[in-house]
Parts: sequence; C-alpha cells; structure tokens
Amino acid sequence: MPSGESLCRQMLLGQRFFEKHFGKRARVFWLPDSFGYSAQLPQVLKQSGCDYFFTQKLSWNNINKFPLTTFWWTGIDETKILAHLTPAETYTASVTPAELYKCTRNNHDLERSNHSLLVYGHGDGGGGPTTDMLERLKRMKSVDGLPKTSPGSAIQFFADLEKDANRLQAYKGELYLEFHRGTYTTQALVKRGNRKGEVIIHDVELLATMAKIHSNHTSGEYSYPLNEITNLWKLLCLNQFHDCLPGSAIKLAYVDVHKFHREVLSKSLNLRHDAQSFLISQKSKKDQQESQQGIIAFNTLPWPRKEVIVAPQKGTKWSNQQWNKDGYEYLIVDGVPGFGAAGYLASSADFANVSADKAAKAYATKSGYFVLENPILKATFNKNGQLIELIDKRTSRGNLVPSKCRGNVFQLYEDVPTYWDAWDVEIYHLQKYVDLEDHGHIEVHTEGPLKAELLLVHKISDVSSIKQVISLTCIGERLEFDNVVDWHESHQFLKVEFNWDIVSDYATYDIQYGVVRRPTHYNTTIDSARFEVCGHKFTDLSEANYGVALMTDCKYGYATHEKTQRLSLLRSPKGPDEDADMGQHKFKYAIYPHIGNFSVSNVMQSALEFNTPISIRNGDGTEVCSGEMISSLFYLEPSREIIIDTVKLAEDDQGQGNQVILRLYEAYGGKSTAVLKSSLNINKIQISNVLEDDTGETLERNLDGNFIVTLKPFQILTLKVDLN
Repeated sequence: MPSGESLCRQMLLGQRFFEKHFGKRARVFWLPDSFGYSAQLPQVLKQSGCDYFFTQKLSWNNINKFPLTTFWWTGIDETKILAHLTPAETYTASVTPAELYKCTRNNHDLERSNHSLLVYGHGDGGGGPTTDMLERLKRMKSVDGLPKTSPGSAIQFFADLEKDANRLQAYKGELYLEFHRGTYTTQALVKRGNRKGEVIIHDVELLATMAKIHSNHTSGEYSYPLNEITNLWKLLCLNQFHDCLPGSAIKLAYVDVHKFHREVLSKSLNLRHDAQSFLISQKSKKDQQESQQGIIAFNTLPWPRKEVIVAPQKGTKWSNQQWNKDGYEYLIVDGVPGFGAAGYLASSADFANVSADKAAKAYATKSGYFVLENPILKATFNKNGQLIELIDKRTSRGNLVPSKCRGNVFQLYEDVPTYWDAWDVEIYHLQKYVDLEDHGHIEVHTEGPLKAELLLVHKISDVSSIKQVISLTCIGERLEFDNVVDWHESHQFLKVEFNWDIVSDYATYDIQYGVVRRPTHYNTTIDSARFEVCGHKFTDLSEANYGVALMTDCKYGYATHEKTQRLSLLRSPKGPDEDADMGQHKFKYAIYPHIGNFSVSNVMQSALEFNTPISIRNGDGTEVCSGEMISSLFYLEPSREIIIDTVKLAEDDQGQGNQVILRLYEAYGGKSTAVLKSSLNINKIQISNVLEDDTGETLERNLDGNFIVTLKPFQILTLKVDLN
C-alpha cells in the first residue's frame, strides 16, 4: 500500500538509523508479518543495501500453498533477491519437536538446499527467548528424526544459503497473500490520510527545492526546511506500520493515527505555502506591474497541464468564469508548466473561452435519461445514476457498456469473514450481494460550458446514503465521480461496479513505480484466490487497440473479472474497532477511456493528475504576471515512458541547495531513452541509489550539454545532481 517513494523513504530512514546507532547497514529485509509483498520490492531492497529477504506470512494462505521455501525472488524489473520463507511457519516458535520437524517436512526445496531458519522466542509484542526454549534447543540438538540445529545470525544463515544459489528456483512477481484481503479497504480514513500525505509531501519537497535553488541564485533568504520534511516523512512512514495502515489496529491506535495524518497535512500545507510565497516574491520583484487581481497555478507534475479549476476567491469577477449551484466558480487554466507555475489576471483574456461546439453539457432527455457530453465523451445515466452508455467520439466502437449491463452500480455485499473481522473478506461474499437500485435521485447540477455536472443522491439503507457529483469538463478525457458517503452499517461491504465491452485475459494495476498484470479469469485456484487485490491509483482493462482505466484518489481494493471492474469503497467490521469506518467519507474515482492498449496510453499520467491537483494561489498587488512565472528546473524529452517522480535536496547537502536528488522510473514496461534538460548550471550528474550513495557512475552528456537517460522496463533510477 505505501507508494514507491514511501518504500524508498522507509529504507532511507531505516538504514540511516542503523548506521547511526549500530555502525552498519541491515543486509536482511526482515518482514515476517506483512500482508503480501509488492513485485517492486526486490529492486527497492537491492538499491537500499539489502541482499536478503525473510518472511513467514505466506504460510497463512487459505487456498493455495506457496510452492517454494528458498528461492530467488524476482521483481518486475528482473532484480533478484535471495528469499527464505521459514518452513516452521512462525516467527514466534517455542522450540518444540513439532516445530523442528516442520523445518524438514514443510521445506519445499530440500533437494536444492537443506537449510532452514527457525525463529524462536516470544514476539509480536516482545519478550524474546526463555530459558525453557534454550534448554529444549540444547536437548534436541542431535535427536534422531529431527533436523540438526545450530544457533546463528540471520546473516550467517543467508551466507550459507548462497552456497546453494545456482540450484535455487526463481519466482517472479508479487508475493500475494491469500488472506487478509479486507485490509485493502478497512479504516478508509487512514488510507485517505496516507495517500494525501504522500502527495503533499512530494509537493513540499519539490517546491522547497525550487525555492532554495532560486534563493541561492538571487541572494534570497529562503531556508530549506530539512528537519521539518524529515519529520513529516518519519510520521507518515510510522503510520504505514501494520496494523495501522491495513486498518487492523485497535480503536485507541486510530485516535493517534488520525491525529498524525492531520499533523502531516497541516504542516505540509504551511511549508508548501512558504515555498510558494518565496517563489512568487522572487518573480514579482523582477516584473513589477500595476496592482492587478489574479491567480497563480502551481503544477507539481513534470509535464505541462491544462485544467478546469475552482477559483480560490469567491466574488472576484473573472473573465470567462462559470458558476455552479454550490457557488463555485470554474475557470480554465492553460499552459501551466511542468514543475512550475503560471499567472492569470482576472480582467484579461488569460482564462480561455469555450465555444458552444466545444462546451461540456449536462441535460435530461425526454426518455428520462441524463447525459454528460463534451467533444470527446458522451455518458448516459438512468434515473438511479447508473451508466448505461459511454461513447468515445474519437472512435467508432459504439457503446463501451455491453448490452444489458451498466456501470457506476453500487453494490452492498454481506461481509462476515470466517476468522478475523477487520482483516478478512472471503470468496463466498461474492455470492451474497444486492445492487442498490430504485433508491436514487439524479438531476442536472451544472449545465456547463466549462464543467457539466449531475447530482445523484442514493439511499443505501435506512441509516446510510451516498451523495455523488458526476462531472465532465470541456477538455476532460476522464468521467469523474466525487462522493460523500454517510456510512453506518454492520458487516456490509460497499463496492461500485463497471462493465465494459472489452475482452482481455489480464488487467493492469498500478503499484509502486510500475504496474503488475493479473488474470481476469478464474481458470485455476491461484487465479480465483485473487478475487480481491491491491492496487494504487488505477486498474486498466485493455484490448490490443483500446482500453478503459478505473482510477481512484484514496482507495486500494480492486477486482477485475472478465468484463467487470469493481472498486472496493467501504467495509464495516466490528472488531477490533467496533466503530471502524462509521461516519462520513469523501473519495473520488474516475473512468478514463483511451485509444490503444495500456502500454501506449497516458493512463499513468492521467492517474497522477487525478491524484495531484493543480495548487491555486490568490495573487495580490504586484504578485501576478500573465503567463509562465516559474519555469521547470528539470524536464525530460520525451516525457511519457520515463517519469520524474521525486525532486529533493540530497540528505548530505544539509539544505544548502548544492546537490539535488532526482528519482525517475520507467512507467509502462519498455526500455526507454530520454534527454534530461535543465536551466541550471550543472557540474555533473551521478548515478546513485535509494540511500543516495555515490556509485562512481555518471550520466553521459550529449553534444548540446544535456544528459542521456536510458531505463530498462520498470527501472528506478536515482540521480544526484551536483550544481555549480
């Protein structure tokens, strides 16, 4: 569930702690009790100084036995790490004969390596080994019928395993836990706090880096908030601990978690405001103008953007503005530079006008249907807010919704797991659900022309309801659904379902710095066991020449079966927190149809935009200038396959602004080359790693003085930029 950058920060913070307090780095990634393992972990671990991986959690699978004990775990970029799953199936062994016997009986790789690790002592709460355990270990050292034992460290164990390295099998992809699938959804406010925290700290680091570099070049007085940013990351990473982020902690823990997430958000907003204010002040000093009212749009993604935004100040007369029933003013901002900002004056032609043939429209038909339409898409809904037709005007495919099927169908599932309430959702829950029909009311909320909206109010039960605004902008390729849910259920599971006229054996899911493909069929028990899976910003269902992505701003539970996509919205378990998820929830999801399959689409870019809104500031006095105000410090050409994610000052730079860290990744699964350009005077760019080490390698310059970047599929590349 943590983002790619969160995983990198977990490793950076953790390894620096080990170096500071123990004088060395950890080489074993010790994660015995986490609920599944991302396919991008091997690469992150190897780039963080870890050579080995240990767990036991996959022994909890409730459908299929995991087939390997000792193996090479291979990530989506083909990075390999030596992995061991203890056949004792516990990390709190009591050193009994049965546990020792398991080390032989359950070892699936005895013919390749006869070593296994018995991890003993009171754990998952502390205590460690007892004298009785140590005595039993001594007595069973050479008992016939039991494996021979010898005490040692994890490092010693893995060093012995490496002698068998050439005989070991490889396992590629995620280590999916066939258990605890409900944790992708439980405690929805925590999931939201995590996603929003990851996004805004990313923005703070970028803007603070820009401000510090501008300050150095102009003799300004901006101080990079190194300690504050580090503390924000520590707080966010702390709350990614299990059981916090999975939603399986006790009620008292979430009092703290929610407080910590609010602290991350409030402090980040203040730091973002400070950095933006400094950047604006530097520009206004250079371009003094008469006092004019306007706005400044900040784009923290690396490509230019054009969007419909909400004006930050009501009552100002903007050119080409649009109001809706809630009093919001919509405006179009065009030409917001990547990793930069642009200014727009209220009384000028800075805000684009829209002709009637290019407008977004919302209207009701004589047949009782409701339509959202723009030059790209036409979406038709029935009286319950269910999508019955979606037309992509760029193609001749016709209705994307199959005959007799619908989309945006809210479903309520009976959710009574066998064992662990907050943790689990079982496959049998798919057999007992109801479509929420005949309790919805839909109406035109905003007719256009910049943004068209429908308002849906839907009753879930006597105690729960949904208020949804469905929208389409005049320039939008996404059909967006903005939801407020009042939720007071017990052992019910709320999902939303879409059906598409698309045939594909696989669906693509967003994960950390890449994607994974999972089957859309239930041919085998391994396939059917993945009836609920974890994804980040989107899942995509594509044929060879067309596809549809389902995106979300804070949800993690998905399912794709044949032509059906489902997004898990809310659960209502009653243990260990009897009030889990009770109350009001806000979340968004979107539908993004695209020409071509996933690998040639802009799904990743659109999902990032959906999760990273343009930040709008009022401009007072001499602050606002029309057009580009702050240009990008770094940019790639071309910029689709390779994405610059993180821009920050190096840890060892100590906030001076002389060394910048860039973290890039290849997003679509193909080897790609781009040119890295910058407006800065660069001495050299070193190839680094997650821990920001010097590797001795540098990027090559071309004849124009720019830098060539080539990445393998799903490769993560950390660069250390030395500035003159």
